Amino acid sequence: MVVKKQKQTKQSINRQELEARILRSAEIVFAEKGYNGSSMEAIAAVANISKQNLIYYFSNKELLYKRVLKEMLDIWIEKLSILEKDGETPELVIRRYVHEKMQLSRLYPNGSKVFAHEIISGAPMLKDYLVSHLKPQFERDVELVKSWISKGLIADIDAEHLFFTIWAATQTYADFSLQMEVLLAKTALDEGDFERAELAVTEFVMRALGAKKIN
Repeated sequence: MVVKKQKQTKQSINRQELEARILRSAEIVFAEKGYNGSSMEAIAAVANISKQNLIYYFSNKELLYKRVLKEMLDIWIEKLSILEKDGETPELVIRRYVHEKMQLSRLYPNGSKVFAHEIISGAPMLKDYLVSHLKPQFERDVELVKSWISKGLIADIDAEHLFFTIWAATQTYADFSLQMEVLLAKTALDEGDFERAELAVTEFVMRALGAKKIN
């Protein structure tokens, strides 16, 4: 009986690992080819599995595409909630927010590109999910920033566009990484480039908030 339970656990782990590999492979293909230019055959090839095996996990391309988009948005929402903790200043909260957003661009560049493609296309498959999942958190975060402003803790800034600016400044290192590489004479952005970028973006945001220069 114990052996059977262990076997089921191992099967569950193997399934999760393969599903994760499929999703990462789908991110690569969708990022390079877009939704219309991608195929289940191409995704299966990148994942190094048969098309039949891929279809066993995801029956069609649209289902897989939506899963990639929703997973990326869920990761974003999980990482980027800026609800303050006891004793934390607005500066610490926003600094952590910028750090997490830059890490998402570094660790999930293909997922970010797929998300960008979808938004540029009018979010035909993600709009409802944006309304039901991202918008409520965004509104909570905006209200928190506005409360800081009303208390005189930060400068009187446009709270909504504070977030839009942070998103644009951090996502560009994923969505337009090639442009960065060309202009910086790099073959690929490395960890040092992201650290430099994070420092620059954070300092810019801190100054907008009325904070002193970061040491």
